[in-house]
Amino acid sequence: MTAAVPRHLAIVMDGNRRWARQRHLPAIAGHRAGVETIRKTLRAARERGVEYLTLYSFSTENWTRDPDEVTGLMTLLEETIRRETKTLVEDEVKLRVIGRLGELSDRLQKAIAGAVQATSGGTRGVMTLAFNYGGRAEIVDAVRRLVADDLAPDQVDEAAIAQRLYAPDHPDPDLLVRTGGELRVSNFLLWEVAYAEMWATEVLWPDFSTADLDAALASYAKRERRFGR
Repeated sequence: MTAAVPRHLAIVMDGNRRWARQRHLPAIAGHRAGVETIRKTLRAARERGVEYLTLYSFSTENWTRDPDEVTGLMTLLEETIRRETKTLVEDEVKLRVIGRLGELSDRLQKAIAGAVQATSGGTRGVMTLAFNYGGRAEIVDAVRRLVADDLAPDQVDEAAIAQRLYAPDHPDPDLLVRTGGELRVSNFLLWEVAYAEMWATEVLWPDFSTADLDAALASYAKRERRFGR
């Protein structure tokens, strides 16, 4: 099957800290610049026909970073969610946040819940932030749900697991993009990207432009998807 526009685009937004370091700025400055890129990329992706955009924002491993950076990221997420919710509602974009959200502060959990509720009527696309997210943790949590649901061994299949992932209503990503020059999945959507096409760029996330997005989409459009067949 020849690819066209990916219905679901997933992005590992890598390079914020390196971007800041190159400019002799604190790490949080890179993350703030990255937020601006999210805004531009979401709009451009929607204009090109992408229905689902999933962004790797904070991994379960990121807690080991400098405490000031972690605190800054938590504050930035809350600020961004509160500031951007009105725009998402106006643009009719539904916000989803996936990950182990119960480990976040009560204040941040309330901000997330409020934004998700406010945008729940969106019909012109879905933006999902993977925050305090890990692909292995997601699978572990799905298995825990299987156990809690008391499924017999012969009832456990791929569909049963998929239904217990963080966003079972999302289609699997068609295209996985990674910025920052690295060539690894980094524990992102491990189950879901099993047959996703991949595209990587040296460009650091804050510098990721509409032209870079178009290059990724053009590469995807030329591919023949076989899904292992």
